[in-house]
Amino acid sequence: MDAFREIIGVVSVFVLPIMLVGIPLYGLIKRVPVYESFVEGGKEGFGLAVRIIPYLVAILFAIGMFRASGAMESLATLLSPVLALIGMPAEVLPMAIVRPLTGSGSVAIVADLAAQYGETSIITRMAATMFGSTETTFYVIAVYFGAVGVSKTRHALPAGLIADVSAMLFAVWMCLLFFG
Repeated sequence: MDAFREIIGVVSVFVLPIMLVGIPLYGLIKRVPVYESFVEGGKEGFGLAVRIIPYLVAILFAIGMFRASGAMESLATLLSPVLALIGMPAEVLPMAIVRPLTGSGSVAIVADLAAQYGETSIITRMAATMFGSTETTFYVIAVYFGAVGVSKTRHALPAGLIADVSAMLFAVWMCLLFFG
């Protein structure tokens, strides 16, 4: 197990630099105008950002009200016996609830947990692993489907939520395996 952790540690140091160099090189090999494509994507991203601001404000407001009302803590307390069965601390539940809704809200939760429990605590590691292994499903469906004019999401929402729940459970179990 220690050898596996060392290998993962070494590989993780090189992943980002390889991607930062490898992706543009691949584009150059395929004769894609890399810089021009990047700039065009940036222009499109800015327009999209302006269109999605109302959705972001609504999601962040709803989450803020849910947390400020104390409902999040009450729900965590209520579900703590069930969460204990799967090995998930109740303190991580807010991350599981907020992550499918918003990325920035889930970043705030990870930051709060890190400040409260420390960066190396199992609680913070679980929340951070959930952050990295799940998607903002409702945000993606609202923004991207809305941007292209899709009104019927059909199976996208259930599939996205099933993937999120699976990733969250896997994150809990992997953190318990590696850090528990």
